[in-house]
Amino acid sequence: MAELNPAASHHVPAFITSPGETDVLMVIMSLFLVFAVLGFGILFLRLHTLPERIAHKSHKIQFEIVAVLGLIALFTHMHIFWIAGLLLALIDLPDFPIPVQVWNHNPSQPPAPHTPPSPPARGARSLQPNAITRAQARDLNLIAPHGVRRS
Repeated sequence: MAELNPAASHHVPAFITSPGETDVLMVIMSLFLVFAVLGFGILFLRLHTLPERIAHKSHKIQFEIVAVLGLIALFTHMHIFWIAGLLLALIDLPDFPIPVQVWNHNPSQPPAPHTPPSPPARGARSLQPNAITRAQARDLNLIAPHGVRRS
């Protein structure tokens, strides 16, 4: 062991290491810093997507608008977009097309039965080879009826 300088203190704190040894405190603090930065980043992103998650869970009509406002707020760092998205996620907007469809429905006339179109003759080509109508897609359960969101 090297001789101490006469001006040096005889009591050395535990966090001071001898030359050539590993600085344990620095290793612990660097690991703490990495985990703290990652934890803060995850917390920030979870908080930032809060309006989008609220709108998604409650199947809001304005979900896409809330998602776009969240992205704008993330890239521009303007918090007013985040607040607007949060307010839109919390407000329940009415679904106007459903009452209009019910109001336009004439109960004295029964709906016309839907008959699937017959397949084209062999070798015949249609103008739209793979096109199906919305009614056919709804009957095949490819799309939801108007006003119902699939999750």
